[in-house]
Amino acid sequence: MDRNTNGILYGVGVGPGDPELMTLKAVRLIREKHVIALPGSSPKETVAYQIAAAAVPELADKELLPVYMPMTHDQEEQRRRHREGADEIERYLRRGEDVVFLTLGDSAVYSTFAYLKQLVEADGFETQLISGIPSFCAAAARVNQPLAVWNEQIHIFPAIHNLTEELPETGTCILMKSGSRMKQVKDMVKRSGRDAMMVENCGTEDERVYLHVDDIPDTAGYYSLILSRETEQR
Repeated sequence: MDRNTNGILYGVGVGPGDPELMTLKAVRLIREKHVIALPGSSPKETVAYQIAAAAVPELADKELLPVYMPMTHDQEEQRRRHREGADEIERYLRRGEDVVFLTLGDSAVYSTFAYLKQLVEADGFETQLISGIPSFCAAAARVNQPLAVWNEQIHIFPAIHNLTEELPETGTCILMKSGSRMKQVKDMVKRSGRDAMMVENCGTEDERVYLHVDDIPDTAGYYSLILSRETEQR
């Protein structure tokens, strides 16, 4: 397959929620490219679209490509949806059209784009990752706390998949994907003897900040992130 005549698939991170946190490169690519793919059946209703449109009004005039990838633990369903999404994108790439796939946060961190990237590359097409500000960096800035200094370690957990694990005694723990199991995640934090802060919907109008683990509600939205620094231990 001749890469010189095919389009390129870009995975573009749009940041955690505040349109002002989008990178200049993300803004430029959205302005330059005609086809914009979004992870959902209704592109204009996706969070990624709403963030990007606030920074790049021209997005409303682009060709929007829905890529439906529902959140499910059914791996067969996931594989089928990823394959369908890759096939749709490749229709444009074969015609020489570049495709910009918008993803929340950073395109390299727990992004659905990673599955499409793997499939599209296996079919011989070129892809590029375009960094965005990840949610945990934005959340740390929101609570005005560094994530690490000097020789401190940073540990990132997809919390929903690690509910029975013990948190390390040292370093900063970042617990992502916490919303649907928040009570169990809080229990895990408390077992470790740590305190923690949570930022929900960081950078949006619905943002909420909780400065101690006991303040965090037992139920929270999907876009909830917990930070626990070693220096916060009780």
